[in-house]
Amino acid sequence: MIQLPTATKIWIVAGVTDMRRGFDGLSGQVQTVLQQQPFSGHVFVFRGRRGDIVKLLWWDGDGLCLFAKRLERGRFIWPKAENGTVHLSRAQLSMLLEGIDWRRVERTWQPEVAV
Repeated sequence: MIQLPTATKIWIVAGVTDMRRGFDGLSGQVQTVLQQQPFSGHVFVFRGRRGDIVKLLWWDGDGLCLFAKRLERGRFIWPKAENGTVHLSRAQLSMLLEGIDWRRVERTWQPEVAV
């Protein structure tokens, strides 16, 4: 995975996006629909209708980067909202890209209770 600067926010774009869109179409959607700047250094994550493809749009300081991932089996977990954004942590983004349900993650370690 790419190394993101510490202050980078990761935004999931709710709803369905036309995956035929490229740099210009997705950055235009960020500006008009989300009222955000695509050149802010934040990561914007889009999902297609079938749910097996995501695209990430990110300005790395030198240029606009467009990353895509398609799952061979399964679907990417997505919020139910039809519009707006959802903020993710880096760990949640990593789980999302692996096809893991990032919404209901449980820690396996439980603190010991003093008796």
